[in-house]
Amino acid sequence: MNYIVMDLEWNQSYNGHMGEHPRIPFEIIEIGAVKVDKNYNIIDEYSSLIKPRIYKKLHKKIKTILNYDENDLNTGRGFKEVCTEFLEWCGDDYMFCTWGPMDLTELQTNMDFYYMPKLKRPLKYLNLQQIYANTAISADSSSTVSKLEKAVADYNIPETEPFHTALNDARYTALVMKEMKPKNLKEQYSFDLYIYPKSKEEEIEAIHNNQYEYITRDFASKQAALDDKKVNNIRCYKCNKKVTKKIKWFSNSPSSYICVGKCWHHGNFCGKIKFKPLNDGRYYVVKSIKPIDKEGIEAIKQKQEDIREKRKEKRHTKSNNKNKSLYS
Repeated sequence: MNYIVMDLEWNQSYNGHMGEHPRIPFEIIEIGAVKVDKNYNIIDEYSSLIKPRIYKKLHKKIKTILNYDENDLNTGRGFKEVCTEFLEWCGDDYMFCTWGPMDLTELQTNMDFYYMPKLKRPLKYLNLQQIYANTAISADSSSTVSKLEKAVADYNIPETEPFHTALNDARYTALVMKEMKPKNLKEQYSFDLYIYPKSKEEEIEAIHNNQYEYITRDFASKQAALDDKKVNNIRCYKCNKKVTKKIKWFSNSPSSYICVGKCWHHGNFCGKIKFKPLNDGRYYVVKSIKPIDKEGIEAIKQKQEDIREKRKEKRHTKSNNKNKSLYS
């Protein structure tokens, strides 16, 4: 299997939302990629400019970072031709690697605009930006949105070519990937969620990177999802036995729930439910279960207590305001 380290450049409406096409907010204008073998060596390259069809004038902010202009883009080919050629170049056995999740989203959005066949599901990819954030040696490595330039500097990779051309950025990303030398790289994949499961049969369950992940079909509401036994159940993914809940599910943000349980054979686990909203008011869920240490449990307990105190304070303030209005 090869790794396809891909980078895209895209343009948007010069006039902001007023001139935006509803089906394609961002139009891809360049595809760059390198093919990397199992030893993380670059063995092939792909690059092509794309002649824009929707946004023919470069947005002023985008124009400042690119190394080409509208005249160069006019020499490019149509998106459908380029994308078809690119996917054929990728081959049959590969995994996409990107710096962040947006490139795959925009690739598929542009493919849908031209009614091209969809990529095979479930679509696994390596988010090298996230992997870098998990392994970086820098002091602020907890950030998941580090710029590629920072990673290149951290690993002392020579900056021989300018950034912000798709092929150059793909090369730099591949070099960062090689320098990281992450263990069990194939297990650190993410699932692309551009297309969510439409039925129980399409739901995704996987154990990878020392965690269990479950991606559901859609539900009518958050409560309907929480009422589903498979969503609210928490099991040890190592022995498949139900765990004893030490902290029951509670809402730690408007879009997520969290809990802690203990397997008497394999230790403590943290369960997380993330609600993903859809355009029609429905939701699907991304649920994960992974090991947690004592410090992590204490942090969750403290967060739960902080949330309780804020709710008490809010109720108290509301009650005082109500009393004041009655006697004023």
